[in-house]
Amino acid sequence: RGVWDGEAESRLVAEEAERARRAGRRWREMAILVRASFQMRAFEERFVLLQIPYTVVGGPRFFERAEIRDAHAYLRLVQSEDDDLAFERIVNTPKRGVGDTTVSRLLQVARGNGVSASLAARGLVGTDELAARTRTALSNFLRDLDRWRALKETLPHQRLLETILEESGYTDALRLDKGPTSQTRLENLKELVQSMGAFDSLEAYLEHVSLVMDLDREAGEDAVQIMTLHSAKGLEFPLVFLPGWEEGVFPSQRSMDEKGDKGLEEERRLAYVGLTRAREDVRVSFAANRQVYGRWTSQLPSRFVDELPPANVEAASETGYYGGGPGMYEARSRWDDTPAFGSGYTSPGWRRAQTRSAPAYGGAMRGVHGGGSRQPVIEGEGRLVAVSEPSASAYKRGERVFHQKFGGGVVTAVEGNKLTVAFDHAGEKKVIDTFVTRA
Repeated sequence: RGVWDGEAESRLVAEEAERARRAGRRWREMAILVRASFQMRAFEERFVLLQIPYTVVGGPRFFERAEIRDAHAYLRLVQSEDDDLAFERIVNTPKRGVGDTTVSRLLQVARGNGVSASLAARGLVGTDELAARTRTALSNFLRDLDRWRALKETLPHQRLLETILEESGYTDALRLDKGPTSQTRLENLKELVQSMGAFDSLEAYLEHVSLVMDLDREAGEDAVQIMTLHSAKGLEFPLVFLPGWEEGVFPSQRSMDEKGDKGLEEERRLAYVGLTRAREDVRVSFAANRQVYGRWTSQLPSRFVDELPPANVEAASETGYYGGGPGMYEARSRWDDTPAFGSGYTSPGWRRAQTRSAPAYGGAMRGVHGGGSRQPVIEGEGRLVAVSEPSASAYKRGERVFHQKFGGGVVTAVEGNKLTVAFDHAGEKKVIDTFVTRA
């Protein structure tokens, strides 16, 4: 099934999981299998807010990952100099020459004088109690904190975190790290930065994180399983969701860049793994857009969607997102004109959008029955097309609407099916009209 973006995809999966639950399926009979761990964030947040029990298999939850906790510690310390837990976590992360002995001494002085660790550090750097090298490292760190606090007043919070991660040396340390998880950790940080764009201020974002962490309790045995495709090998579930089937996400662009055709074949085998984890029902989804560092990029369905057997696929794209039925071809696509692509778009997915006229097989796959054949048994077929020109919205300027994420607001502009809404608490946002209701 094609949807507008990653957040819409997480809503779709949550709604279908709840629908399956109401139909009698247990939470533990459902699994979400992603290509990369950064994709988990949207599903985890959505499930926490809807109080759907879930567990992450094969690793920590998104907000519990070390790099995410480090980034949040930097933000919390910039927000409040009195946050001693944040100070202790990142004063020597990455390594900057402030050892455990020095940190213990700082905390001891802070407790003895009833002040914050940051204030104790400011006092100690002016004495001979610390070694000269340690004083220099600590002074530089405190100076960086002061500069970032000043930038907080002028920089958007997404850009602020990017600046902190770069100037602190955190991202450089990960880039230089040749370990197997360093690239994944960088991807998780990119996802974190992107997710902050939904909030109008650093304060609002940190409040959201606090809420999610408070609500995020370890689930019992009956919980939706979230894991990467690699972790899913050998497991089976009655109902499987396979989100993010887009070119560059799955197959992974990094894998293809590093290994060429061999990498593509490895990705194709992973697709087979995902599809065959489902005993009864598997649902593939893809987004028309992904937001990276605050910029929206258009996506195309994975080439693996094309390779699914046409007789076994039911396409269920929402109107205007890639496809949905034969009638979708009649709508004019904004990708109809070749010059719109530029010379750089040469991937199979982009070429398909311009030239393919045979039926393609993206969509929500249903009715995957177990047994010897392990073939998906799915009804109907759809056509893969580019994003169609949206129809006019039924909403008018001045109408009051409600959005599940942003709350109530007033429509200030209408362009096709896109609305500009001045939300009461979230400020002005552009949203698709299908994501709001009349208040």
